[in-house]
Amino acid sequence: MHYCVANIPGAVPYSSTLALTNATFPYVMMLANKGWKKACKEDESLAKGLNIVSGKVTYAAVAETFWLNYEEIKL
Repeated sequence: MHYCVANIPGAVPYSSTLALTNATFPYVMMLANKGWKKACKEDESLAKGLNIVSGKVTYAAVAETFWLNYEEIKL
């Protein structure tokens, strides 16, 4: 079962902060240690999170939503 209510983290702020930190910290360390380009080359999940690179929209849904040109990521 999945349950999602936007204000639930506010009921357990300490636990929700720990959960978020534990989930995101490895990515933060990759970015800090390798720089964003190398980290995104090595980890597809990070590359999928890019929206704009060098002024070009690299996320198709964003480009479509705002009627902008989409370009594939070139790292």
